[in-house]
Amino acid sequence: MTLDPARHDPADPEGAIKAAAQRVSNWGRWGSEDVHGTLNFLDDDKRRAAAALVHAGTPYSLSQSFDMDGPQKGWRRRTNPIHTMLDTGTDHVAGVQGFPHGIGGADDVITMPLQCSTQWDGLGHIFSHGRAWNDRPADQVVSGLGDAVTGIETVGALMCGRGVLLDVGRAVRSDGELPDGYAISERDLEETIRVQGPTSNVGAGDIVIVRTGQLTRVRRSLAAGDGWGDYAGGPAPGLSFGTVDWLHRTQIAAIATDTWGFEVRPNEFHDAFQPLHQVAIPHLGLFIGEMWDADELAAACATDGRYEFLLTAAPLMVTGAVGAPVHPIALR
Repeated sequence: MTLDPARHDPADPEGAIKAAAQRVSNWGRWGSEDVHGTLNFLDDDKRRAAAALVHAGTPYSLSQSFDMDGPQKGWRRRTNPIHTMLDTGTDHVAGVQGFPHGIGGADDVITMPLQCSTQWDGLGHIFSHGRAWNDRPADQVVSGLGDAVTGIETVGALMCGRGVLLDVGRAVRSDGELPDGYAISERDLEETIRVQGPTSNVGAGDIVIVRTGQLTRVRRSLAAGDGWGDYAGGPAPGLSFGTVDWLHRTQIAAIATDTWGFEVRPNEFHDAFQPLHQVAIPHLGLFIGEMWDADELAAACATDGRYEFLLTAAPLMVTGAVGAPVHPIALR
């Protein structure tokens, strides 16, 4: 348990969520019509400074794969991607494509929930007591149009800036892997920054990546033929509800983890579901990334002690979407 009992009563999630929302709310901070939330902290000057962090020019992919062997188990109808070929080389060789002068081709289609693998949560993804980001009525997110106001396409060009890796797994545990149910506290985050050194100092406009090591452990299970287990929706390390003030105070633009749900699971309250989401998205206006793969990047950062980099992480521009796939690239 990492909650401060003087501030967060585990038996009173409703009260804790309400109090936190009042303390850290960014409603109206950037005007009543704002659709960018905490990405307002990330401006062009910060992007120019981030570009100067590229030394060797080496890219690191932070994406898991999008295929039928993913972690999803059908919770809330989330399935793994289904990839189907529409035209193939077999069709071409058989002469059934109908094209002239010997040309042929292949084409394909994919069917998937937008949050089935590496992804961003948009500002229309989570509601609190009937309200969405910036005190907008939640029932404005509707069937057909989706989120016509803060759809993920409104921030598609903005997800580029200084990335900072906080490898909490390595900083806290000798094996580099936090156990399921471990609640990452503000103290853990600050200790990780201290251990890693000044290149991991977190400031306004940064996109923070938290590595817990859970994906590393799951990857071993996959290699042994034991499957994904409960990676999708089960117990996991993650941020404590008590970090909500740190998320607000640091003025970060976005944050992502290598876990399915970003915050610790089970959470720290007796009866609550994703309580940190309930404050961070609709009240803070914070963009949350999930199921990012930071292992290769973490190894490189640990080798040379540089934990900052240029990060590009544009979501797929699906109009009205409340979340979207992303292929983040860290360039060092």
